[in-house]
Amino acid sequence: MPAGRFAPSPTGALHLGNLRTALLAWLFARSAGSRFLLRMEDLDQVTASRAHEADQQRDLAALGLDWDGEVVRQSERFDRYEAAIRRLDQLGLTYPCYCSRREVREAAAAPHDGPVPDGAYPGTCRDLSARERRAREAAGRRPALRLRAEGVSVAFTDRLHGRAEGVVDDVVLRRNDGVPAYNLAVVVDDAAQGVAEVVRADDLLTSTPRQLHLARLLDLALPSHAHVPLVLEPSGARLAKRDGAVTLADRRRRGQDAAAVRSWLAASLGLAEPGEPVTPQNLVARFDPARLPREPWRLTADDLAPAETAP
Repeated sequence: MPAGRFAPSPTGALHLGNLRTALLAWLFARSAGSRFLLRMEDLDQVTASRAHEADQQRDLAALGLDWDGEVVRQSERFDRYEAAIRRLDQLGLTYPCYCSRREVREAAAAPHDGPVPDGAYPGTCRDLSARERRAREAAGRRPALRLRAEGVSVAFTDRLHGRAEGVVDDVVLRRNDGVPAYNLAVVVDDAAQGVAEVVRADDLLTSTPRQLHLARLLDLALPSHAHVPLVLEPSGARLAKRDGAVTLADRRRRGQDAAAVRSWLAASLGLAEPGEPVTPQNLVARFDPARLPREPWRLTADDLAPAETAP
């Protein structure tokens, strides 16, 4: 049976934007009769923790969102990612990159020719000689591993955005600390778990061409996509945990329980009237992707005021 999924990074509490995306991913899957999977994208063990993972699962359950099977953790799947990297290496599609983060930023910001998207890494280390590589390694530089993408352009059709297209840059496959990179891991995992449709926030729309390209290179099944609108803070920036009463714990301190938050999120999606109590089952029956809003949900200062100052 095909599946949908929600795949947060367990680096802190889920905020309203994360919860709204989780609700949508669950509704897309359940309304289609698909399995719904929960995957923890905990590649970075410095910031990710089992405590945050437990908190996130508790909040999802409080909203009434369930999932099928065991929770998958990327930190336990490095062998799968390394197998994919070996295959790309055997195809001659990888190269070591010795650039520091600062050098990557400067290279991306500099004018350059060729089929490279604006703000992308332009391939500074792509054609280094063996001697140049040895010199960098002798200087103590540990390389990341990048994909030799050759500026390929990939088009796809998103359920909400329609046709989209992007040029694939030389994306990182393995970081210089040895940790597999997100764009590779998510492709391997979605295929391994039978994810048929990826539902996620639309700030990740531009990542889709590189992920589809990687899936094709690895002969993996290609999922469809639905990139859903973001939740914004009052100035119009993407919502973050620092923006006020944004987590379920914050909302409880304002006197709003999980059921009320669920109703609030549903109303923001046109699935309920303001203040109307709803259950997850109610929402499945009402859900129609074609009627979802295409614009972001912009919260007000009053919406986010902490408990001690909330009106």
